[in-house]
Amino acid sequence: MYLIVGLGNPEEDYRNTRHNMGFDTINKISEEYNIGVNKKKFKGLCGTGVIEGEKVILLKPQTFMNLSGESVKEVVDFYKIENNDIIIIYDDIDIDLGTIKIRKKGNPGSHNGMKSVVKYLGTEFPRIRIGIGKPEDGDFIKYVIGPIPEEEKEILDRSTTLAKDATIEIIKQGVDNAMNKFNKKEG
Repeated sequence: MYLIVGLGNPEEDYRNTRHNMGFDTINKISEEYNIGVNKKKFKGLCGTGVIEGEKVILLKPQTFMNLSGESVKEVVDFYKIENNDIIIIYDDIDIDLGTIKIRKKGNPGSHNGMKSVVKYLGTEFPRIRIGIGKPEDGDFIKYVIGPIPEEEKEILDRSTTLAKDATIEIIKQGVDNAMNKFNKKEG
């Protein structure tokens, strides 16, 4: 069983922001595999289904970004999921806009949601980072939770589609194959 987590913020105000790329990717996976992500459980919205013959849980923590790990930990403990069967999807300012990166492990960087996840899981679990680039004016908070400019919407939409495809590739062929296939692609 895989746990696939998209990080984001739950309120409507955050819906179309760079910080919700994880939620947007979960929505695409949900739609493609007809998995409703509407059960309120584990401090999140979740749904179960099957992707490529593997049982999966899709999760969108509803704790707000900085406490995402609490929701993830509840699911992991309840279902006894191993770290290598967890995929965390999130936005990353340290990666160029339109690019995704898959890693098997690593530190959380400056991402507060990942800091929370790492607090509960450690650093060894697959993750898909969706590049959102950096703000020119240095205002990171406004940049990640402010509205996405029109000229970036299509790029980020392609990036979340790439992240969805990368998630499916991890399930089908493993994280190493997914890294080889997706780590050089542009959105």
